[in-house]
Amino acid sequence: MAPAISVENAVLVDATLGLGGHAESALIEFPNLRVIGIDRDPEALELSKTRLSRFAPRIEFVLAVYDDIAEVLADLDIAQVQGILFDLGVSSMQLDKDERGFTYSRNAPLDMRMNGTVGQSAADVVNTYDYANLCRILREYGEERFASRVANAIIRERQAKPFTNSDQLVAVVRDAIPAATRRTGGNPAKRTFQALRIEVNDELAVLERAIPAALDCLALDGRIVVLSYQSLEDRIVKNALRVGTMSTTPVDMPFVPDTDKPWLKILTRGSEPASDLEIDQNSRATSVRLRAAQRIGVAA
Repeated sequence: MAPAISVENAVLVDATLGLGGHAESALIEFPNLRVIGIDRDPEALELSKTRLSRFAPRIEFVLAVYDDIAEVLADLDIAQVQGILFDLGVSSMQLDKDERGFTYSRNAPLDMRMNGTVGQSAADVVNTYDYANLCRILREYGEERFASRVANAIIRERQAKPFTNSDQLVAVVRDAIPAATRRTGGNPAKRTFQALRIEVNDELAVLERAIPAALDCLALDGRIVVLSYQSLEDRIVKNALRVGTMSTTPVDMPFVPDTDKPWLKILTRGSEPASDLEIDQNSRATSVRLRAAQRIGVAA
C-alpha cells in the first residue's frame, strides 16, 4: 500500500475499520495521510474513535456497510482515493466478546450480527428457516458435507426447545456429524457457525458488490488490498480483480484498443498467506489470504 498512500494529499479507505489497528499504523507511518474509516458495527466504531482520537482531523468515522463505499465518499466530497483496504470476516473484538455470539468455543447468545441493532440473528435463522434453506446455507456458506444431517438435527431440536445459545447448537451439530469425521478438522460446529454468520450479515453478496464499487473509487496508481479468511471470500475477490486484468482483443491483433486494455495490475502471486512468524505471533492469521492490485488505467 505504501507507494500509493505516501503521495501528497493521499486518502486511504479502511473499509473494515474494526478497532482501528490498520488505520493507526497507516496514520503513524504517513503523517500527511487522511483515512476514511468505515464499519457496520457501531460498537467497534465507538471504540476506534477513542483509540484514534489523537489523529483528528485526519480521520473520518462512518457507520456503513462497505458496499456503500461510493456513497460514503460522495457524501465526503471525495472523488477518488489512493488506497482501499478490506480486512474481511469477523473481528477479534467480535470473537472475544461472548455476548456478540460469534464464537463456538464458549457459550454465548446466538446473535452473530455485526450490527447488533438491525436484522435477524443467528437464533432467528436456526429457529425459523425450513429444511431446504438450512441445507442451502450450510452447504453453500459453510461447505458442510453433512448439511442434510445437520439441518434435520436442528429442526428436531428446535421443535423440543428453541435455540438461544451457542452451546446448544454446538452439541446438536456435533451429534449430527459422524464420529469418524469429528476426530479431525477441529470443532465440527465451525462450518455451521461460519454459514450462519455469512447468512445473518449477507457477507458474500455485500462483498460481490463492494469490490467493483471500490475499484471504481480508486485513483490512477491507487492500490487495493484485501485480506480474506475463507475460500468463498477469496474466490469472489480473485474474480473481481481479474476482470480488470483481462483483454478480449485477439492475440493476433497488431494492437490493443485503449478501450480494451487492462486497467488493473495484480501485485501478489495468487493469494499470499501470512508468514510463519506472523502466525506464531497471531494464530488468527493462519487462514488469511492477501490479494492486492494497482490501478494502471481507465476501465472501459
